[in-house]
Amino acid sequence: MKLTVRSEYALLALIYLARCDSRELVSTGNIAKAQDIPPKFLEQILLALKRARYLKSSKGQHGGFSLARPAREITIAEIIRLFDGALAPTESVSRYFYHPTPIEKEKKMTRLFKDIRDFVARKLEHTTLEDIR
Repeated sequence: MKLTVRSEYALLALIYLARCDSRELVSTGNIAKAQDIPPKFLEQILLALKRARYLKSSKGQHGGFSLARPAREITIAEIIRLFDGALAPTESVSRYFYHPTPIEKEKKMTRLFKDIRDFVARKLEHTTLEDIR
């Protein structure tokens, strides 16, 4: 698993929103400034998170974004999968994004990568925004 900048920025934005009052709407500009994220890039990320129902928003002068669910219900694994796909080191050991790869010829290597997948997935699936805010 390798995180893209897009998923890293998504996580930074969500962590920032998790720290804010859940009744408040936070502007894209405030998130961008606080987390040092390019505003135009952040807009695309926030829209993807909204479409996936992790965020809710309101337009207008006092508009912005807030979490659509409590921070304790959003796992890090969900967000990484949304933007980057598999958590597994190779697609041939992925549970959700399986695709055959040459490494499958070596059963012991495949087992090692499955163990790595399981460790990473377990950690990320049990870590929520609440845990790291």
